[in-house]
Amino acid sequence: MKEELNKILASAQQDIVQAKTLNDLVVLRSRFTGKKSILNGFMQKIGALPKEERPAFGQIVNEAKSKIEVILNTKETELKEREYENTLKKQKIDLTMPSRRIVRGALHPITKIWREVEDIFISLGFDVAEGPDIEDEFHNFDALNTPADHPARELSDTFYLENDVLLRTQTSTVQVRTMEKYKPPIRIISPGSCYRNENDASHSPMFHQVEALVVDEGITFADLRDMLNAFVKKMFGDDIESRFRPHFFPFTEPSAEIDIVCVKCKGKGCNVCKGSGWLEMGGAGMVDPNVFDMLGIDSEKYTGYAFGLGMDRIAMLKYKIPDMRMLFENDIRFLRQF
Repeated sequence: MKEELNKILASAQQDIVQAKTLNDLVVLRSRFTGKKSILNGFMQKIGALPKEERPAFGQIVNEAKSKIEVILNTKETELKEREYENTLKKQKIDLTMPSRRIVRGALHPITKIWREVEDIFISLGFDVAEGPDIEDEFHNFDALNTPADHPARELSDTFYLENDVLLRTQTSTVQVRTMEKYKPPIRIISPGSCYRNENDASHSPMFHQVEALVVDEGITFADLRDMLNAFVKKMFGDDIESRFRPHFFPFTEPSAEIDIVCVKCKGKGCNVCKGSGWLEMGGAGMVDPNVFDMLGIDSEKYTGYAFGLGMDRIAMLKYKIPDMRMLFENDIRFLRQF
């Protein structure tokens, strides 16, 4: 039996040395030391031997098994090191090769305009105020002198959530909250998202607006005109003029629509301005005394002006974007241009 064990040991050593992969080694380990291996077969023969020979025979088998385990472990270490070296060679990086070009992102055109609008008005002495997108009818309509039967309150124009809770249709709501909280002098802008039931090439259900409010003693319509003219020139250039057209808004009196000289044709007439030479920008006016009275501000002592401008509209004019829906489609080809 000892001679048989020596033959098995020699065979195992030869086969293990010739193993090429770790998988080959797994097969050999099972063959020589596993549960159904040759050596375990020898251990099962111990019962047929005389009692006095069993300890010596068991010791010989265990020594053979230990030697094979040592050979297997040595070969396993060798194969793992070889496999690691091969992996390093395959994954070798040529540090002299140029790296992949990093594609950098860019700010969305609305974000660019939003920041530019804030920078311009801050330079003109305004503070930036914020308010909730979800509002109540008082702040969105009642406090802005909007009658109960006004069309803007209809479901066809306003997104109602429940009862008198709605998505704000204008950032004028921030002006109301500011006048509730602070007393004059007030000089703020309120940029943010607004929501109306509209959707076409020049309107979106969600759009961006910036509203301004100035309240103090001695504020006149001339101050409003000068401020808007200063903003237009800072945003579009010194050659762009602005004008007012009479209009009506419930919360301002007198009220006006703001136009600017067409940024494309400079007033000559083109497809953008439909031949008129002018482009509509927003609404403005002197704050109606009823609004002051409702919010506890002395309308005999203070006057003020307010105006609202569409930031999406400004972005379209400044970057020559033909359709407002492009601002919200997230087409990467469009966004890469900015």
